[in-house]
Amino acid sequence: MTTTTWTKGVRAGLAGGLAATAVVDAIMMSVLHRTGQPAKKGFVLIGDTASGFFDSVGIDAAGGVPVGLFFHFLIGIALGGLFGGIVSRVLTPQTASKRKMMGLGAIYTELISIPILVLPPIILKMNKPDAVGWFRFTIPLHAVFGLVLGLVTSHGLRAPGRARPPATHPYDNGEPRLVRLASGCIRPAALRSQAAEPQAVG
Repeated sequence: MTTTTWTKGVRAGLAGGLAATAVVDAIMMSVLHRTGQPAKKGFVLIGDTASGFFDSVGIDAAGGVPVGLFFHFLIGIALGGLFGGIVSRVLTPQTASKRKMMGLGAIYTELISIPILVLPPIILKMNKPDAVGWFRFTIPLHAVFGLVLGLVTSHGLRAPGRARPPATHPYDNGEPRLVRLASGCIRPAALRSQAAEPQAVG
């Protein structure tokens, strides 16, 4: 029995989400550093947003870099697994080409990220220029996320599956193997060999 297509898609999507999040984080830190801003600024913003969200529902939670890094990877991997599960239902491994999957990944990420991207400006009460800058910075990054997600998921879906070894016969553990005779009857091989032995003449 081979791994189901859905399970394979989810696994590929989880790997794609992990890879895409790592790529986006590397680009984000590089751009922030080159523009004279702290490289960890993005994680601080994500962490403070998570902290503000939990505070709004009565849960005391810290913010900052560790929380932001944790939630960024958690959300990225989860969205990747969801994407893999969805596309495995509508596409076959033969039709999940890299170009098609990258396009679907970009569209999927931009659409599903809308409620996520609007949270920081609302929770952190950004002014209009900061909110505009936030969207201008994150929307292209999420497009990159979707492209990487689609590429890695496509590779995972198209990879050959690993089949389980065939089940052994109940008589393969050293006991007599059943053999089918020409008459259609089934007898243990040992009994057949005994029947074939010549009888001693008294």
